[in-house]
Amino acid sequence: MERHPLSARGPDADADDEAGMTPGATPATPLLGALRARLVGVELVSAPVIVACSGGPDSLALLALACAAGFAPVAVHVDHGLRPGSDAESAVVAARAGHLGAEFATERVEVGVGGNVEARARDARYDVLERVLIERGARAILVGHTADDLAETVIVNLLRGSASTGLAGMPVVRGSIVRPMLGIRRIETEALCAELGLDPIRDPTNDDRSLLRNWVRHELLPQLGERVDRDLTPILARQAGLLRDESEYLDALARRAWPSDGSVPAAVLAGLDPVLARRAIRQWLGPPPPSFDEVERILAVAQGEHRGTELSGGRKVGRRAGILRLVLGGEDR
Repeated sequence: MERHPLSARGPDADADDEAGMTPGATPATPLLGALRARLVGVELVSAPVIVACSGGPDSLALLALACAAGFAPVAVHVDHGLRPGSDAESAVVAARAGHLGAEFATERVEVGVGGNVEARARDARYDVLERVLIERGARAILVGHTADDLAETVIVNLLRGSASTGLAGMPVVRGSIVRPMLGIRRIETEALCAELGLDPIRDPTNDDRSLLRNWVRHELLPQLGERVDRDLTPILARQAGLLRDESEYLDALARRAWPSDGSVPAAVLAGLDPVLARRAIRQWLGPPPPSFDEVERILAVAQGEHRGTELSGGRKVGRRAGILRLVLGGEDR
């Protein structure tokens, strides 16, 4: 991994100076203070932190806010090598990080050819972020998802047939990942970058409307909003929050009704209300999340209708001596 010190200056450093930025410091501005007060999920966060920084307006705004909050952020740029010129962007991000007073690290990953490139690139990116988290002794990984990203995720998951957990969108905190800007709009991150004299990197793939999320962002949500004459983003974000609260409550009930940290008696699962039984199964299996049909087949195994069933990811579930067993790679889990 290539690392840059606090004072790293990239090819755009002179341009930043001309814009009135002081190297090594985040200038206090009214918008910076207002947005900092609206960060969520950071109450228990302490320095240092990792900030996933592509150099786009959202991640640059998050980096500036993390600096202003005293989180001693390390800006981590991951080059997926998926488009021409991406290798030069790390120097641009290094310059922006240095001017904001943040440390910087970068790494190039090989995503390779094949299906679902977006998912594999995301997995590779988070692998890098988790590794740097450990190496730097950091407390959390901050990512720059906004309220607009949350609304888009709800719609995308709806179109994919997700249940209430998917319709709850993205949580503020999941493990080491924190999304402090879920209450902040994309237009506000753009405005903050402009106020601080930061020139964000523009990823042209964000305009590719053949990708579902981009189509939702640029076409579907604006058309729906125009039709009902309302800004749908805060509405969808509020609904997602309500669904997440309810989903977490039901998950807790399912864990108490069918603990999966030891033997998992099939009869107890079969006797649960289907709402709790499905959630208990999903928690027992863990990632990758099972499809609805897979959950229903496991319920049939618990009820004695079948002896076992195969799942995606090379997993199998069987019933033996009244106990459900998950087999992965030929070994019981």
